[in-house]
Amino acid sequence: MKRAAFATLMLPAMALASWTSSGFPDFSPAGTGQFISQKSLTKGTRPLTINFDQQCWQPTSAIKLNEMLSLEPCRSEPPQWRIFRDGDYQLKIDTRSGTPTLLLSVASAGDSAPQTVARQCPRWDGKPLTVALGRTFPEGSLVRDFYSGRTARVQDGNITLQPAANSNGLLLLEQADVSGPAPFSWHNATVYFVLTDRYVNGNPDNDTSYGRHKDGMQEIGTFHGGDLQGLASRLDYLQQLGVNALWISSPLEQIHGWVGGGSNGDFPHYAYHGYYPMDWTRLDANMGTEADLRHLVDEAHRRGIRILFDVVMNHTGYATLADMQQYRFGALYLQGDELKKTLGERWGDWRPGPGQTWHSFNDYINFSDKAAWDTWWGKAWIRTDIGDYDSPGFDDLTMSLAFLPDLKTESTIPSGLPVFYQHKPDTRATAIAGYTPRDYLTHWLSHWVREYGIDGFRIDTAKHVEQAAWQQLKTQASAALTEWKKENPGQSPDDGAFWMTGEAWGHGVMQSEYYRHGFDAMINFDYQEQAAKAVACFADIEATWQQMAEKLQSFNVLSYLSSHDTRLFREGGSEAAELLLLAPGAVQIFYGDESARPFGPTGSDPLQGTRSDMNWQDVTGSAAARVAHWQTLGQFRARHPAIGAGRQTTLSLPQGYGFVRETADDKVMVVWAGKPQP
Repeated sequence: MKRAAFATLMLPAMALASWTSSGFPDFSPAGTGQFISQKSLTKGTRPLTINFDQQCWQPTSAIKLNEMLSLEPCRSEPPQWRIFRDGDYQLKIDTRSGTPTLLLSVASAGDSAPQTVARQCPRWDGKPLTVALGRTFPEGSLVRDFYSGRTARVQDGNITLQPAANSNGLLLLEQADVSGPAPFSWHNATVYFVLTDRYVNGNPDNDTSYGRHKDGMQEIGTFHGGDLQGLASRLDYLQQLGVNALWISSPLEQIHGWVGGGSNGDFPHYAYHGYYPMDWTRLDANMGTEADLRHLVDEAHRRGIRILFDVVMNHTGYATLADMQQYRFGALYLQGDELKKTLGERWGDWRPGPGQTWHSFNDYINFSDKAAWDTWWGKAWIRTDIGDYDSPGFDDLTMSLAFLPDLKTESTIPSGLPVFYQHKPDTRATAIAGYTPRDYLTHWLSHWVREYGIDGFRIDTAKHVEQAAWQQLKTQASAALTEWKKENPGQSPDDGAFWMTGEAWGHGVMQSEYYRHGFDAMINFDYQEQAAKAVACFADIEATWQQMAEKLQSFNVLSYLSSHDTRLFREGGSEAAELLLLAPGAVQIFYGDESARPFGPTGSDPLQGTRSDMNWQDVTGSAAARVAHWQTLGQFRARHPAIGAGRQTTLSLPQGYGFVRETADDKVMVVWAGKPQP
């Protein structure tokens, strides 16, 4: 969760500073995240190191020309670069995928410098393709194009096949004896992220829980009715998309009331998205019951789909009029008849009058009454600019993100339960001697794993909580999942370990410290824009995928096209499917990517439009062909771990673009014929 008004997009620092290499001129910028230096060299052997901000980098593998080399901090004697002939040599640094890579090239004889040749996007004439298979598929073997279902036998190292009319010119080649999905691997996971409230309304009876209601306007920030029952009703649809992990917005109890939405306060903003938590021991009534949760998890597992909870440990939700009244904390300037006349019987029903906005409710609240606010969370739990609480800091770990109360997850002082829980009779929280806020939070969150078999967590605002806290959560949740599997034999889709992925704003394809503190993957914020640059010509994704496939042999990331915190990906039409579902590493579909879900009403908060209702009417209507394309590619991905985890060899084709991805047990070849000729 990120609010655009209060957070800044952070690009990798290495892409913003200068690079140098011994004996070469300083690197010059050559596009976003790319840097070039060149020099005339004579043949011989010389050390090769790259310097950035007083740090030394060196290639991780043997030095070769015209091959992408990953860089790592210098750990030993500099590697030796053997130069076989005189020439003008170029060093090119690329930081777009997170950790830097190096490409060495030499100009041909008589050239003054290596030239960058603009790629001309291949054009397909609509005829069958003859593909040289090399050693990918043996002579005489039967190869299938998964998209069309057509097969061809390898003769003289070649096959000839006609791409399906609706395939965008793709051949998805596999051995013909492959049948059904492969054993699951998080490295090849297809994760479907859904804001449950905006997906399917399975039970209208819970739509107005806690006195929540519609605003009668555009319903930008109100609850729309989606719930766990509705989500369970679409599991077959997700299975058809090849989805094998479902990330759901936090179903835990949120603040009951609203706050002013957007910079202008032009709509009431409820916690429909799950990022304003109040009680980690209860499900939010708008999401449904614990029986609904158990049904969702069990039915998902039966279909080979794992369940991920979105998890918040950085902050609590805001103080709202509804919660102040119900749980008896805070203070108002209004008293007696004036209070009743202004706010009515239920404070949460207040609406702005003439000259007011939805922010104006703050004018009635006395935020300075120290004693009154001590009955809220309590000083041991949060820091905030309210009452007598400790003020937020200015660093990532103690700041008040979007003015939300910051949880003291770093505290080593036993806290007891939040004070207002004394007036919350339905909480399941019980006091545990010696527990700090961090201990309570990890204990409560692990309960859901132990009780229901939740398979993993997506961690919100990971950079704003100490990494030791995330390691504690991972350790406890892992133990909880092991216990659940022991108590519920045969109900889990596999014997895999608990999985955690995290949001650290601006993180790319780099093996950072998060991987050493409980995280199995980090969300890849670079990929959305990398994919956007390849929509005009699918072949332009080649360099990005080659780098990713190489780096991701030793770790994993979760790449996305659309996000609730950035924007919806509307470039490329149905071809967005191949840019995501054929990418290395784990990938995340944002609900409606597959159906071109329209951008919704947004008011003065531009992110709200990314959270529109799922466009089910289009799935079997105007977007049916697009959805079918996503389904085919998603099922192909689910059949082949090599797509996410394999080493990539880019093919040199006379026409189009292609690659082979291969693991020890699986291999695929993907060939793209090019754009159809006009």
